[in-house]
Amino acid sequence: MSNKASIVVRNATKEYAIKADRSSSSQRKFFRAKSVVHALRGVSLIVRPGESVGVIGRNGSGKSTLLRLISGGESPSSGQIFTSAQPQLLGVSAALMPNLSGAENIRIGCLAAGMVPSEIPAAFDEISEFADLGNSLYLPMNTYSSGMGARLKFAISTSIRPEILLVDEALSTGDAAFADKAKRRAESLIAESGTFFLVSHSAGQIAEMCERAIWIHDGQIVMDGNVRRVTKLYRNWSRRINSGDLDDADKLLRSSASEYTPPFPVFDDEIERGSIF
Repeated sequence: MSNKASIVVRNATKEYAIKADRSSSSQRKFFRAKSVVHALRGVSLIVRPGESVGVIGRNGSGKSTLLRLISGGESPSSGQIFTSAQPQLLGVSAALMPNLSGAENIRIGCLAAGMVPSEIPAAFDEISEFADLGNSLYLPMNTYSSGMGARLKFAISTSIRPEILLVDEALSTGDAAFADKAKRRAESLIAESGTFFLVSHSAGQIAEMCERAIWIHDGQIVMDGNVRRVTKLYRNWSRRINSGDLDDADKLLRSSASEYTPPFPVFDDEIERGSIF
């Protein structure tokens, strides 16, 4: 694995303002106190070329916010984000048209993913074969199940083999056969010195597809390390939460977080000189 970096996040925070409800004085007082949501709180990480990194955490922990910052879709409220190349976020959904067929959306999605028109015919057959939609490829996308739509989006987004691929929950299709194909495709991407960054609620999925895991809770990194160890502790914590053992869950969370050390300031000089990339 290279000593260079493909993704650097340094002390990134993200805050969202929410509107106050003006219907009563008591509600105004409550919403003034909650007028800012802290989605990320001083997150720092370094990802190397060839790494497969999974980010795990419960709803609202900040996982997807982190992905959007790395993709460039949003800017941090403070802190810095560096990447060695333009990341490709698996999510051509905004460009796809539900009233058009899967075949027509392949062409639209390829353009949205950065292909030029002359590249699309060669990519079409490979995408349609991987998505494995059969005759449904020629039906409108609004007739697809969520799993069929996810397969098509994954096939389009990974067809250009980006240097940095970001995936947000897109592999949770409930289709075991496709999940295995997606895993092999991700492995192929990584073997070509790409960087694979996966956000998922599924500890099992991250353990299957990644070598490294980052556990985020309440906008902060709790653990960052070996995927088996991080996902095991996360599962244990989740079981305690789900069974109502909140005290034990809090102890486990605190114990896990006490072992975490942010990667900076070790690489600060390299970043300033530009030598880390």
